[in-house]
Amino acid sequence: MKKNIVVIEGDGIGPEVTRQAVKVLNAVAECFHHEFHYRYCLMGAVAIDKTGNPLPDETIDASLQSDAILFGAIGHPKYDNDPTAKVRPEQGLLKLRKSLQLFANIRPITTYPSLHHLSPLKTKNLEAVDFIIFRELTGGIYFGKKETNAEQTRAFDECTYTSEEIERIAHLAFKQAQLRRKKLTLVDKANVLETSRLWRKIVQAMAKDYQDVAVDFLYVDNAAMQIILNPKQFDVLLTENMFGDILSDEASVISGSLGLLPSASVGNSSALFEPIHGSYPQAAGKDIANPLGSILSAAMMLEHFDMLKEASLVREAVAWTLNNGFVTKDIDPVNFYFTSTIGELISDYLVGKISGDDLNKENIELRKSTII
Repeated sequence: MKKNIVVIEGDGIGPEVTRQAVKVLNAVAECFHHEFHYRYCLMGAVAIDKTGNPLPDETIDASLQSDAILFGAIGHPKYDNDPTAKVRPEQGLLKLRKSLQLFANIRPITTYPSLHHLSPLKTKNLEAVDFIIFRELTGGIYFGKKETNAEQTRAFDECTYTSEEIERIAHLAFKQAQLRRKKLTLVDKANVLETSRLWRKIVQAMAKDYQDVAVDFLYVDNAAMQIILNPKQFDVLLTENMFGDILSDEASVISGSLGLLPSASVGNSSALFEPIHGSYPQAAGKDIANPLGSILSAAMMLEHFDMLKEASLVREAVAWTLNNGFVTKDIDPVNFYFTSTIGELISDYLVGKISGDDLNKENIELRKSTII
C-alpha cells in the first residue's frame, strides 16, 4: 500500500521525536511491504523564523493533498514570554485545524503496570484504566466572537455550537464505543449552559440509533473528579472543545508521563497525528525526549490507514521497551536511554532483529540498539 504523509517536525523536541516515529514507520513499511512517501513542511516558530508566517500556504496545500499528517510540537520561549507578540506559533496549529476541518481530537488514555509508580494515582485505581476522549475541535468558545471594550474593563468570548457540529463528532464517538466496551459518557454543563443543553438533547436523540451503546451524562466538574477517583469506569468520553481540552490534559497525567500519550485529529478527509506534549525547548537537541507519544501517534495513523495488524505490532513493541526498562529520562532520570536509542529498539523489534527471548541488556549501548 502506498501512502503520502506530510511531516511537520515543528519546534523544540518536535524534530527529535518525530524522526523516531518516521524510523518506526519505515520499519513497518519494510515488514509489511508498504510505501510511505514523506513531504516535510514548516509550521510554528521555525516557520515564523523562515517565512514570517506560522503556517505557510505551502504547508496547507501539501496537507490537503496528503493521506495524513505526522506532527511534532510547536512553541518557543521567545513567544511564550512575550504576550504582546502579534504572530505566534500556536496560530499555525489552530489555522491548520480549521483549514483541514479537523473537527475531532481523539486521545486514548492507557496505563502500563511497569509505570504505575510514576502516576499520582494509587496503583489500585490504575488497574484496567483504558478510555478514550473525543473532544470537539473546531467550535465552541475558542472559535467564537471575542471582544473587549475600549476601557479594558469588560470582555466576552462567545460559545456557539450547531447541531451539525455536534452530530458529526458524536457519530465518531458512538462508533468507537461500539468497537470497545459499548459505553459512552457525554460530559457537559447542561444545568447552566444552553450549548450544553443542545449537546445533551442531540446525543440523547442519536442514542436511539446506537442501542447497543449505554449512554450516561456527567457534568464537567463531576467528570474531573471521577477521572481521579475512578478512571477505570470510563470507556468513551465525548465533550465540547474547552471541556475536552481541560479534561484530556488532566487525564494525561494518569499514565505517569506526558511523553507517552498520542493523539489524532480527524475530519471529513484529512487527519493529523501528534503526541500531546509540548515543544519542551529545554530538552531540544539533547536526545533525551520521550519519543513514545510520537511513535504511538504513528500507530494511530496506521489504524487510520486500516493497517490494524501493523498498529498492533507497534504498540506491542512500545510495551516491550517499557516492560524491559528501556525508558527515557522523564521516566527514569538515572538509568535512562536516549531518544534515538528507543526509536532504534522499537524499529529493530518490528523487523525481527530482537525479541524478548534474546535480550541481553548489557549488550545494548546507550546510543545503539545493537544486540550482540
